[in-house]
Amino acid sequence: MSSLIVAALQHDIVWEDPAANFARLAPRIEGAAADGARLVVLSEMYATGFSMDAGRIAEPDDGPSCEFLVEQAARHHVWVGGSVPSVAPGATRPSNCFVLAAPDGVVHRYRKIHPFSYGGEHEVYDAGTQHVVVDVDGLRVALFVCYDLRFADEFWDLALDVDCYLVPANWPASRREHWRTLLRARAIENQAYVVGVNRVGSGGGLDYSGDSIIVGPFGEILEEATQPVEVTLRAELDSAVVVATRERYPFLADRRPH
Repeated sequence: MSSLIVAALQHDIVWEDPAANFARLAPRIEGAAADGARLVVLSEMYATGFSMDAGRIAEPDDGPSCEFLVEQAARHHVWVGGSVPSVAPGATRPSNCFVLAAPDGVVHRYRKIHPFSYGGEHEVYDAGTQHVVVDVDGLRVALFVCYDLRFADEFWDLALDVDCYLVPANWPASRREHWRTLLRARAIENQAYVVGVNRVGSGGGLDYSGDSIIVGPFGEILEEATQPVEVTLRAELDSAVVVATRERYPFLADRRPH
């Protein structure tokens, strides 16, 4: 069994300005690491905001936004992740890619399976096809991005092999109750931790209320952001708690294959 401290960095984003966002986030990542975090999670499109101007903001997979995560992970000896609009080798269009950098320089990439068609994301970003589960210091962590949260089957498919789901987002304030409700639902139905990290501020004509939250495997709220301001949430995630919850309430065994 393994446990670790996760830090969820609820933050504002300077629109389409990666360098400015690197400068703003670097000291916060340093602070989270100094406070004992082993896993630091940023928001969706953490360096640009949720922009549909893919021609302007998209980078190659090893571009500056990925390099920043890798450099921060190595410098502070922690895992650091957030999503990036990046173009895979051989691809013609970018994807919304959750990049999780390990302290040893290894990079894990999950490409968002469900682009947000209501906002036109599917018109400029390609959908991913593969789930990604990463062993983070012994904790089995699944990577998802924002709109994926609405598709419970994606989470169900991984439940037996996952202790924690990470969900970085740019989820608008107008649908904030959907965000909060679905995060808790994914935790309760899969008996796993869920870490939802949303941005605050405004960008692209939308307002964001944050509402970042860390939920336990019984649906209990471990930490939450109650104000739309920049804040770091911190909680211990323990795989033994996941095992104990599933043993006491063996609901997953009754799930029908689909």
